[in-house]
Amino acid sequence: MRVGVVFPQTEIGADPYYLKDYAQAAEELGYSHILAYDHVIGANPASRPGWKPPYTHLDIFHEPFVLFGYLAGVTKRIELVTGIIILPQRQTVLAAKQAAALDVLSGGRLRFGIGIGWNAVEYEALGENFKNRGQRCEEQIEVLRKLWTQELVSFEGRWHKITDAGIKPLPVQRPIPIWFGGSDERALRRLAKLGDGWFPLLGPDEKCRAMIEKIRGYAKEAGRDPNKIGIEGRIPYGQGAPEAWMRDLQAWKSLGATHGSFNTMKVGLNSPSAHIDALRRFSKVV
Repeated sequence: MRVGVVFPQTEIGADPYYLKDYAQAAEELGYSHILAYDHVIGANPASRPGWKPPYTHLDIFHEPFVLFGYLAGVTKRIELVTGIIILPQRQTVLAAKQAAALDVLSGGRLRFGIGIGWNAVEYEALGENFKNRGQRCEEQIEVLRKLWTQELVSFEGRWHKITDAGIKPLPVQRPIPIWFGGSDERALRRLAKLGDGWFPLLGPDEKCRAMIEKIRGYAKEAGRDPNKIGIEGRIPYGQGAPEAWMRDLQAWKSLGATHGSFNTMKVGLNSPSAHIDALRRFSKVV
């Protein structure tokens, strides 16, 4: 089981030196990957009575492609994971180009986590349709993989048309691994049919076990080997005690998780150095 860290997007600040220090510390401590969340634009809840989003216009979010382009240049080995990019609110060919460029510049260290998101405000601002985002996502994945593996692509689908064209340079990984977020029935079926891995947004409990079994069953229905679908759990620092961290780690292992991420967000750590100190504490345990 590979253990990485959740990049503290909303709490690390905007100073590039802190971003560099955090990434280098994670790498030096032996963590396998850095996972970053994605939001392009934040909305003001004051102008939307009754709306209580988990993030607003006051929360900092570094754009993952740009962030990882920077971190690729200041690290050597650590994997860079989008967890997740909200794919349907982006132009597919541009996202393919950006991901390929990042994979090249990092030496093949990108794991591309995607999802369809929850925030209609972002879709409106980016000029994309919120209502058909799940359907479009499936076609987007097909287009991404073609662009990442073929010099020239001709494709005409419901939402995309490419006529004998391609991106260059192609990525190091052909194709780049695509992991999924999401937990409703449609998302699980989509993952089982198309995904390389899953980011559960719940703890390592019986509900999660049942969902993993569903995914495995759907994968078999789709003619896929369910053992080739990775699973990445989250281990919250906020539990406090090393015994709780190890209990979570062992629980994820028992569920067949291939990866885990240590999450130091939303527990009152008020500086980048505090997040790094938390990584040190956890690394001594695991």
